[in-house]
Amino acid sequence: QVQLQESGPCLVKPTQTLSLTCTVSGGSITINTYYWAWLRQPPGKAREWIGYIGYAGNTNYRPTLKSRTSIFRDTSKNQFSLQLNSVTPEDTAVYYCARGHFGTSDAHLYTDWGQGIHVTVSS
Repeated sequence: QVQLQESGPCLVKPTQTLSLTCTVSGGSITINTYYWAWLRQPPGKAREWIGYIGYAGNTNYRPTLKSRTSIFRDTSKNQFSLQLNSVTPEDTAVYYCARGHFGTSDAHLYTDWGQGIHVTVSS
């Protein structure tokens, strides 16, 4: 049974970089056919896909966030991470890491999820 756990700061100041890490246990992040994603749910809004890194290391990002987003992995630690630059209060959300069989922007197609971490962007 794979488990995912988000970690990182819960408070980030505007203009700074939001950095989160997802630690995966019970399954390798390099195993064939899986995609490892970051998603978020702002207050009062629907959950939205931020981007993913595939088993081969390929990445894909939400177009509206692409210029500020980087997803990368550390295979030695079985972790993958999110960096979101130049944050604003609109980036306040619960952030989730997730796993799915498809490289997709559809949040419903990710089958395994972390519990989520609430990140507030505020001075």
